[in-house]
Amino acid sequence: MTAQADLQMSTALVTGASSGIGAAFAEAYAARGATLVLVAPAESKLEEVAERLGTRYGVDVHAVPIDLAEESGPDQLAKAVAETGLEIDILVNNAGFGTRGPYHELSADRDHREVMLNVVAVERVAHLFLPAMVARGSGTIINVSSTSGFQAVPYMAVYGASKAFVLSFSIGLWAECRPRGVRVLALCPGPTDTNFFEALGSQMSAGGRLRTTDEVVAAAFRALDRGQAYVIDGRLNFLTSNASRLLPRGLVARITERVLRSGSLAALPGAAPRSRRAA
Repeated sequence: MTAQADLQMSTALVTGASSGIGAAFAEAYAARGATLVLVAPAESKLEEVAERLGTRYGVDVHAVPIDLAEESGPDQLAKAVAETGLEIDILVNNAGFGTRGPYHELSADRDHREVMLNVVAVERVAHLFLPAMVARGSGTIINVSSTSGFQAVPYMAVYGASKAFVLSFSIGLWAECRPRGVRVLALCPGPTDTNFFEALGSQMSAGGRLRTTDEVVAAAFRALDRGQAYVIDGRLNFLTSNASRLLPRGLVARITERVLRSGSLAALPGAAPRSRRAA
C-alpha cells in the first residue's frame, strides 16, 4: 500500500482546482477519502467541481473562491481555512497561467499577475501552511512546476522563469524538510491535455500524444512514495528536458526562439510539433 492509498483522516488543499491538473488532483484525493479544500477564482467552475466530488465520493469539500494573484489572496485563503477548523495535511500549489508573445509587447499588468500567481502565491501559501506541518512532523507539499522550468523560453519568458523558481524553491524545501517528516515535491509536467493554451490565447502547437492529467497525478504519487525531490512526467519529457541541460543555455535559447517564433512548441522540453493543448 502506498502513502497515497488511504487518506480518510487527511485534508488536502488544492489551488487551481476548477480544471486541468488541479481538478485531477482534487479527484484523486477525494477517491482516497481525503477532505478537500479547493481554491480557484470566483468566476471559475469551482462550485461545480466541489459539488460533483462531494456527491461522487462522499467526502467533505470546501470551495474557497479566492484569486491568489491578488496580494491579499494567500492570506485570505489562510483565514478561510482557519475558519473551517481544518489542519492542512497536503498542499498542492497548482494555480498558474502563462502569457505568450514578445515580452516588450505584452501587458505589464498581466505579466505582473502571472508572477504574483506563479511565484509569489506559491511561496506565500507554502509559508502559511508549512510551519504547522513541521510542528506535527508530517505533511506533503506538491508544487506544480513545468518542463519549461529547465530552460529559458523565449516568447514565454515570464512563464519559463516562474516555473524555474518553483522547481528550485521546491528542491530547496525538499532538502530542508526531509528530516522533519514533511515531503516536498516539484511536479514538472510537459504537454498535457488541459486548457492551458486555450487560456493562453495562443494557436501554438505541441505534438505527439498529450499526457493526461491522470497520468501527471499518478507520476506525482509515485515520486512521493519514492521520496523524490522532483519528477518529470513522461519518459519523452524526461529525456528531452535533461538533454536540453547538456547544451549551452544560450544555444538552447536561440534554437527555442527560432521555433517558437513560428508558433510551435517543438523547442520546449518534452514537446514535438502539432498538438492543440499543453500545460
